[in-house]
Amino acid sequence: MAERIGVYPGTFDPITLGHADIIRRGAKLVDRLIIGVTTNISKNPMFTPEERMAMVRREVDSMGIGNVDVVGFNALLMKFAERQGATVIVRGLRAVADFEYEYQMAGMNQQLNAGIETVFLMADVSLQPIASKLVKEIALFGGEITPFVSHAVRDEVVARVELRGRLGDA
Repeated sequence: MAERIGVYPGTFDPITLGHADIIRRGAKLVDRLIIGVTTNISKNPMFTPEERMAMVRREVDSMGIGNVDVVGFNALLMKFAERQGATVIVRGLRAVADFEYEYQMAGMNQQLNAGIETVFLMADVSLQPIASKLVKEIALFGGEITPFVSHAVRDEVVARVELRGRLGDA
């Protein structure tokens, strides 16, 4: 039987506990899960692609999951998935707003390659409100982000904020 390969794409800027939850659960669905770290310039990244890949690798290593690889890409998702030999795209859902966007993307991706299925995983209820964008915003205003990211990621985000400077009167 052929190896089932899945791709979980994202910017992971930074990787959150919600991402870690989807990685942990997605890795159970396939023989090999490839975390595709990509760049979306509209998201105003805090970290470089290389920094994000290193952060994701460290977090995955700390979870002790052996069937996960981290690969950077800057291409159309379906082309990347095809190059990886993937038959599954794993996507996490937090709320209805996520579903509308992801539903549209899944439909477009199916038009590009009907042989690659999109699988949606609902975020754990306790993790549903977490979004990288909000984590960065909280950190930029001097708020505590430990409930949303690992301690190591928190330290990296705080260091980056200190380098760039905080916003507002914290």
